[in-house]
Amino acid sequence: MEVTITSLGALLGLILTIMLIFAKIPAVYSLMLGALIGGLIGGASVGETISLMTTGAGGMMTTVLRILAAGVLAGTLIKSKAADSIAQKIIDILGEKKALLALAIATMVLTTVGVFIDIAVITVAPIAMAIAYKLGVSKRAILLAMIGGGKAGNIMSPNPNAIAVSSAFSEPLTSVMMAGIIPAICGLIVTYFLARMLKKQGTYVTETELDLTGENEELPSFGKSMVGPLVAIVLLALRPLANITVDPMLALPLGGLIGALAMGKMRDFLGFANHGLNSMINVAIILIGTGTLAGIIQNSNLGNDIISTIDSLGLPLFMLAPISGILMSAATASTTSGSTVASEVFGSTLLKSDVSGLASAAMIHSGATVLDHLPHGSFFHATGGSVKMAFKERIKLIAYESLVGLTMTIVATIFYGVIGIL
Repeated sequence: MEVTITSLGALLGLILTIMLIFAKIPAVYSLMLGALIGGLIGGASVGETISLMTTGAGGMMTTVLRILAAGVLAGTLIKSKAADSIAQKIIDILGEKKALLALAIATMVLTTVGVFIDIAVITVAPIAMAIAYKLGVSKRAILLAMIGGGKAGNIMSPNPNAIAVSSAFSEPLTSVMMAGIIPAICGLIVTYFLARMLKKQGTYVTETELDLTGENEELPSFGKSMVGPLVAIVLLALRPLANITVDPMLALPLGGLIGALAMGKMRDFLGFANHGLNSMINVAIILIGTGTLAGIIQNSNLGNDIISTIDSLGLPLFMLAPISGILMSAATASTTSGSTVASEVFGSTLLKSDVSGLASAAMIHSGATVLDHLPHGSFFHATGGSVKMAFKERIKLIAYESLVGLTMTIVATIFYGVIGIL
């Protein structure tokens, strides 16, 4: 017998999850508890609720395996200092006159080639702080430049969020990445102008805050640093270009392996892989928790009620994609969890409409960048800490970050929803 959870139960489960995350309960337990309480309040028995939770978590396994495999490439880029080399090269090319644009592009490129957005910001931050101190630019400006660039890169990357969306809609990962290019460019432009507005607002970097460690450390060349990401992207691109499928579970680790070989660091490769695995484990565990909540929401009336609301407002059904991405990213304060829940819960409905799977994926993906930086998530705190920014000042940056994400979402919706390019 099929179990249907009430909308109230699903909604209360979602709200409880947010409250528990705010209360510093580990995200995976918050998601599981929210799912359990939501199912019980929504009219299911304990056994039925557990069954829905485990089914939802089981549906995440393909995504989880691909994300764990992606850790090999990410670990190689980070621990080999290839990410530092890429960032430094871009900043050197653009120079101090275009410092904010350079910081945005550097962070965008790092996330595009497979570095987590928070790690990308942390990687670029020491360079950003040195530039800000020298030029008298505020912390707000440099942090927004890095975050906005990271958000742009995140929607055209082989990162966990893209993997989750491509898996949910059974679309090639490279196709999802390419669909993010136009919105990302627009997001980068808006980031640059907003960062310029903030150049003289807020606190400034002091000499004591500068991190001078590793200044003389030798980095791998830019060319060698780019080998790994390029290999991974070429392998992934074989599916849409030549109908040869190389799964991300294979392409991303191969990129890491060949990248380490190109940099002459094969001796350290196991250490790179271990670092990448350790960084991905937390994401994988959270996604399992996300699956339990998705299992409850998928089997509830909440999706139908949201669709009815959209219909009553006279909006086209494709608006469900960006709206669900925005709402779920706000609930989880995570691009990955937000895009995963939205695509898993509303994917089947969108596919039944006239919107293609790739267009739906692109709109959900961009929508998940609008509110993924709220304080109940780790991204908010990790990025603020990277430039030693106080909590109250970090809060003031939220509206600007949201504008960047909203710009990308509007552009994606116009191109892929209204015009219907995909």
